[in-house]
Amino acid sequence: MIETPQLKEEYVPVKSRIWISIADSAAGILQSLVAASALTYYFVKLRGLDTGLAGIVWLIFGIWNAVNDPLFGYISDRTKSKIGRRLPYIRFGAPIFALAFILFWVYIPGSNGNQTMLFIQMLSVLFIYDTLYTAIATSIYIMPYEMAVSNKARSTIYVWKIIFMVFTIVVPMALERFKPDVGDAAGIASFRWLMVGFGIGMAALVFISTFFYREKHFAQEQQQPPFFTAIKECFTNRSFVVFETISFTIIFAQTALMQGIWLYFDELKVSGLPLYIALAAGIVGGVVLWINRRDKWGVKNSTRIMALVFAIGCLTLVLGGHYVIPAAFGFLCFGFGFAGGMYLIPLMNGDVVDFDEHKTGLRREGMYAGINSFITKPAISIAQWALLAIITAFGYDQTLAKGAQSASAQTGVLVGWVVPTGILLLICFFALALYPLAGEKWDEIKEQLSFLHREKEKKYLEEHGYKFVE
Repeated sequence: MIETPQLKEEYVPVKSRIWISIADSAAGILQSLVAASALTYYFVKLRGLDTGLAGIVWLIFGIWNAVNDPLFGYISDRTKSKIGRRLPYIRFGAPIFALAFILFWVYIPGSNGNQTMLFIQMLSVLFIYDTLYTAIATSIYIMPYEMAVSNKARSTIYVWKIIFMVFTIVVPMALERFKPDVGDAAGIASFRWLMVGFGIGMAALVFISTFFYREKHFAQEQQQPPFFTAIKECFTNRSFVVFETISFTIIFAQTALMQGIWLYFDELKVSGLPLYIALAAGIVGGVVLWINRRDKWGVKNSTRIMALVFAIGCLTLVLGGHYVIPAAFGFLCFGFGFAGGMYLIPLMNGDVVDFDEHKTGLRREGMYAGINSFITKPAISIAQWALLAIITAFGYDQTLAKGAQSASAQTGVLVGWVVPTGILLLICFFALALYPLAGEKWDEIKEQLSFLHREKEKKYLEEHGYKFVE
């Protein structure tokens, strides 16, 4: 008589949940320093790269930045190895990732003020760095789907990822207090070593993390659709097209606001402590608000409200950014916006993928992640270029010490920092009215998909020795 093997509930160990979240946060911190804060400030303000040339760097880089994500998603979906499809890129890419980050801060003798050398260094290292970042960050983003099959098990990972995601905002803002002034050779040297240390430390965390979680290898056996067919299906999904307006804007906002804050505190001399407290309160309050009101308001309406609050914060800063109280209110709104970006956008993205499954019968998170990055990553370059172009038009002089800019240049810092973001957020508020995944009909589809998921999960889990638990 053959006995049926005892099945157990699928469970992701706490250490695995924590370490994948640490890896996600560590990679995100370095990306924030490169794409949204320290890098442009370092090359423009401290090294002397012309603002126009820096803007061109970001525009040229934006082409590769957009293309490499769907390309890598396609490659990684087809990777086969003893440790999985995603894990090799995270583990073996981490040391090279650290080296690429360090190359940004290496001083080449005679390069200060040399526009050609600075332009080549910034652009070439961006290409190398982002290739490694794409391989690692995309793999980390998809890893929860490889670590667990059941939605119940996956949700335990997302809770930790949200907690650690806060560090990707807080750490770069805290480092702003350590930036040196123009001409401070000792301070600039110390700043370089600080960045080198962060690169090594964060990459080490990414590398170490790979020994605390693993993939379910049966995913390597799944048949993947052709590359261009997968792309076409994404763009025939109307909900995905509308979703991309807010997805693009959130990336733009995070980049512009994190980059501009360094210039803001330099030139307008507003006390930072009350503003940071307001931002933290907004982030914490925002997470609590969106979690508690998500079901009553719905993901669509919650996201529209988030976009409107975020836009109000931008308007407040451009009108009252010289004064602590209105600035603190603006930062409070920013916190609600950042919290919505961390919590609501992934939920909306999940609904978009669910609808695709409803249409096609396929589950294609990886391809949607790649196409989403293809559209949103240019926001990083455009936000950098827009800020630099606007402050230059208002007479910003990169050779001056902190606080020495003209009144016109100070206005330019405010305008370049928040106005483009505010306009995009208002556009999103109205565009999201066209988002179709809401209401009773969508709730019915979600219920059907939930039943289908339960059946798929039960089959997968029991085939691989796990007990299905509702």
